[in-house]
Amino acid sequence: MLNSTLCELSAALERRAISSVELTRLFLDRVERLNGALNAFITVDAQRSLGEAHAADQVRAAGGAGPLTGIPVAHKDIFCTRGMLTTCGSKMLADFVSPYDAHVIERFASAGAVLLGKTNMDEFAMGSSSESSFFGPVRNPWDRARVPGGSSGGSAAAVAARLAPAATGTDTGGSIRQPAAFTGVCGLKPTYGVVSRYGMVAFASSLDQGGPMAKTAQDLALLMNVMGGHDARDSTSLARDAEDYTRELQTPLAGLRIGLPREYFGTGCAPHVLARVREAIAWFESQGAKLIDLALPNSGLALAAYYVIAPAEASSNLSRFDGVRYGHRARAYGDLADMYCRTRAEGFGAEVKRRILIGTYVLSHGYYDAYYLQAQKVRRLIARDFAAAFARCDVIMGPTAPSTAFPLGANADDPVQMYLNDIYTIPAPLSGLPALSIPCGFDGAGLPIGLQLTGSHFAEARLLGAAHRYQQATDWHLRVPAETPL
Repeated sequence: MLNSTLCELSAALERRAISSVELTRLFLDRVERLNGALNAFITVDAQRSLGEAHAADQVRAAGGAGPLTGIPVAHKDIFCTRGMLTTCGSKMLADFVSPYDAHVIERFASAGAVLLGKTNMDEFAMGSSSESSFFGPVRNPWDRARVPGGSSGGSAAAVAARLAPAATGTDTGGSIRQPAAFTGVCGLKPTYGVVSRYGMVAFASSLDQGGPMAKTAQDLALLMNVMGGHDARDSTSLARDAEDYTRELQTPLAGLRIGLPREYFGTGCAPHVLARVREAIAWFESQGAKLIDLALPNSGLALAAYYVIAPAEASSNLSRFDGVRYGHRARAYGDLADMYCRTRAEGFGAEVKRRILIGTYVLSHGYYDAYYLQAQKVRRLIARDFAAAFARCDVIMGPTAPSTAFPLGANADDPVQMYLNDIYTIPAPLSGLPALSIPCGFDGAGLPIGLQLTGSHFAEARLLGAAHRYQQATDWHLRVPAETPL
């Protein structure tokens, strides 16, 4: 059961081969046994999980079950969860118990899924390695001396190590796709506005987007059927008709136009990564897909634009954490201003402070036009490049990350090198586009490599269909780390 897909688990529950209580206990036992070494979860409430599983079994017995009823799902600890810690991996919120549920949490509860626990993450989703968490770094199940990527590293590690059959994550500049690539799982960043951000603690409001992480593209489609949909409480949520994200899973690949940006296949990407990605693309071509060389001329500016825009929005969003209303407050201080300073100095980690300072600087008088406004103009140019590319192709493919997982601490003193890990993932969120990472092989050290598929707005079903057809012919996504045997 531990290596089963969501479809297989749903079928097993439907035919009474296993109960939700038994299934949930199976994963809880595995979390208890392995989480100490991986640090993938921050909070687990076994009593709550088993109670929800028992309720799911009753729903199934009454004949009212849906596809995810009774299936355990882990949630990134950035989604507010009523009566449960929501820490964002930060000392600032280390004791914060949310009084309400995020939209995503509500949707999974309505679908009958069991809340397995809250997963570890880079502090306030700021990072590419899941090392900046106040609760300690997450470790990659394929090699515990390496990072799992970030910021959704806890969710990725949980799925990869089979501590959870599926998990949620958030993606601001690649925080679902890059950890998915590093841990050999599948992760989808939907079109901006397709998944409500209500109750998702904000980092960069024009970029943040919740999405699913699982073993297969088909599982992602099932999760998106739950997560997607309009939410009137979120002003950025798009009012669109509900759609079935599984509808293109069996679509033939013949005639699919695959765009290959020359900028994604040049220097800067490890040779073994490019080799596995090219092999995957060659398989698509063998199935009748057409390969189209194209250019995204402004993609090289994406990293610089992102690290102006995202910190600027972060500096605004994180100003609410001042020790007055909720969250950490310094124990000793003089006056109100001193309380603000001490609270924020104690509550935020180094990476969060770095980004707040950058964001405050680029928004300050005399620098707004020179930095923030220019970055927004570059963002528009990048979006135009994608629009021109999708006039010629259906899907853009390339590497998810320029390397495989790097050792813990390797980039701790070099933030620029850390930021470069997002070089291929940042353009999509800047343009509000959906993008997906799936496993496509391993390097010589046995570390997973990810293939990234990017589509035009609302092309999630097409991306998932192409990925599913590839996974029907390969088994990269079903391999389990040797350090966490079933």
